[in-house]
Amino acid sequence: MSEETGQISEAQVAEYLQQHPDFFTSNAKLLEKLHVPHETGRAVSLVERQTTVLREKNQNLTAHLSDLIDIARHNDLQFEKTKRMVLALLEAETLDDIAVAIDESLCQDFASDSTALILFTSKPLDVNNLRLTLREDAAVIDSLVGTNLPSCGRLSDAENEFIFGDEAVKVQSAAVVPLVQGETLGLLAIGSFDANYFTSSQGTVLLSYVGEVLSRVASRILRQQDH
Repeated sequence: MSEETGQISEAQVAEYLQQHPDFFTSNAKLLEKLHVPHETGRAVSLVERQTTVLREKNQNLTAHLSDLIDIARHNDLQFEKTKRMVLALLEAETLDDIAVAIDESLCQDFASDSTALILFTSKPLDVNNLRLTLREDAAVIDSLVGTNLPSCGRLSDAENEFIFGDEAVKVQSAAVVPLVQGETLGLLAIGSFDANYFTSSQGTVLLSYVGEVLSRVASRILRQQDH
């Protein structure tokens, strides 16, 4: 202890620790409060490097797990919405029932701005909530239904006007699902006023599934009306 200041000097502390190397064994709690810099110049110790790598891996795994949980929640929500739509379609007894079920599900559950259900037929059917047209009068949308695959993105002005009519000026992007059951029956179109809502890069698995269910239900009802 310094006679002038009454304080212990660094040299005295160092000398004491040298004489008592097991000091921290019985005073382990002090280690939690000590700051011991690991200075190795340009070199990095193996322990330090391993600790850094493990910490980064832990952070990456935590972020990845969080992403997976978010995706699972999103998929669960999408499944519930799709299930409600499918059940409503299975209960449909008329073409208008189909159109109402589709419109309610897409506008309420999936937040679409506009929907259009178009069927190709030459039969005079009594419908109010969907559109009937001859296949030969729908040449403007041949590229949309010719592949039998859903497509997303911006439509041409002619396609947009043919499908959405008066609302075409507001529809900036759309998803189009051809309805096919042995032959092309028509199409389901879902429009958005947001130009970035539907893009060509997004997945179409859900749209394909809805199209398959809708095609089967529509085909069944059309056959019933033939008798």
